[in-house]
Amino acid sequence: MRILMVTLAATLLAGCAGSAMNDARTQTPYKTLTSDKPEKVVAQCVQFAWQDEAVFGVDAGAYLQPGKKGGSTVYTRSAESFVDVTSNAGGTALSYYAKHDDFVAKRRLAALATCL
Repeated sequence: MRILMVTLAATLLAGCAGSAMNDARTQTPYKTLTSDKPEKVVAQCVQFAWQDEAVFGVDAGAYLQPGKKGGSTVYTRSAESFVDVTSNAGGTALSYYAKHDDFVAKRRLAALATCL
């Protein structure tokens, strides 16, 4: 039952976050990065890093879903920050988007960078 509730909550969050992410994707990413690691490994690492309560406190939620154009997307509640992780010829490409250019966005970028 608990798994069903978590799945339902994640589905609802994905629906709400979807339009915010689509709007953000029409803009230039906050930061574009690359990695030699496989896409799935990087995406799971970012999700885990963004869930660190010692760093992000109560706002340490991070969700992983299939990407809009392949790959994966890791996002936070209300899509305040998200990263599209896709495979390319040289490894993995990451497009990081942040709603605000503040210390939280920079902290999430730093956590993301540990996964490269």
